[in-house]
Amino acid sequence: MAEQDRVFYWVDLSEYDLETAEAMLKSKRYLYVGFMCHQSIEKILKGLYVSEFEETPPYSHNIAKLAENMGIYEKLSEKQKNLFDILGPLNIESRYPSDKEEILEFLNHENCEELIMMTKEVVTWIKKKL
Repeated sequence: MAEQDRVFYWVDLSEYDLETAEAMLKSKRYLYVGFMCHQSIEKILKGLYVSEFEETPPYSHNIAKLAENMGIYEKLSEKQKNLFDILGPLNIESRYPSDKEEILEFLNHENCEELIMMTKEVVTWIKKKL
């Protein structure tokens, strides 16, 4: 697969996951909104990784670490870094919730709308770097 095709692959998956986050919001599946926002950012970061390094991205789900490895974490705003901090644990907790009720107290409709909006901003910012 050509480099441009591999980048498009990750961008396409990122957009799909963001659309899925919106669908989960509409269906009130709030636990999965956070997970899909995480996935969207993870995949757009991997697209950027392929674009910049022309190699397969690391097999990591740690979005903060991925951003650090590419030298863009320090370019994030504090608000964006906070988003990464919120979404990081949701990658695991949404799939294997050890404390589902506590997580759902935070992942209400209003907070999930905010997560989606902030995720869109980060994805758009990263796309401009491609």
